[in-house]
Amino acid sequence: MEAPVPHSPAEPGSVQIVVTSPEQMRELGRRLAKLLRAGDLVMLSGELGAGKTTLTRGLGEGLGVRGAVTSPTFVIARVHPPLGDGPPLVHVDAYRLSGGLDEMEDLDLDVSLPDSVVVVEWGEGKVEELTEDRLQVLIHRAVGDTTDEVRQMTVTGVGERWASADLSVLAA
Repeated sequence: MEAPVPHSPAEPGSVQIVVTSPEQMRELGRRLAKLLRAGDLVMLSGELGAGKTTLTRGLGEGLGVRGAVTSPTFVIARVHPPLGDGPPLVHVDAYRLSGGLDEMEDLDLDVSLPDSVVVVEWGEGKVEELTEDRLQVLIHRAVGDTTDEVRQMTVTGVGERWASADLSVLAA
């Protein structure tokens, strides 16, 4: 399964994880879902093909939401209602949005956030103003002509919500 990245100390409030397959990325998403609740913002960063949508697919499975979680690249955002008592999942792909929070306001994320888990791919510089509390997930992968499935990830909690969260459970 995943293991902490050797010789790379995580800063306080963060954990580093190595993922070696898409199924492990989905499993990580399922584990991450257990830490999330309505009002949480998760920002996903990484190169094209890094596994952001695969991680979100696992999150959707872990949250128990309706509908297949696929990349919302062309529709910008998808809402996946819960099948049970959990929060809905709002999955946003901000890759095509050039503006900051002004452009994001059209999506009404500030309205959705208190009642939902909001996951934003490519949200750097665009959604930080939504809340002081967020989980930042940075996914690094080999680039170029490679079939390497290894991903080195850093998961960092920002703000009071994540100050006492034990993110090390993600590396289990």
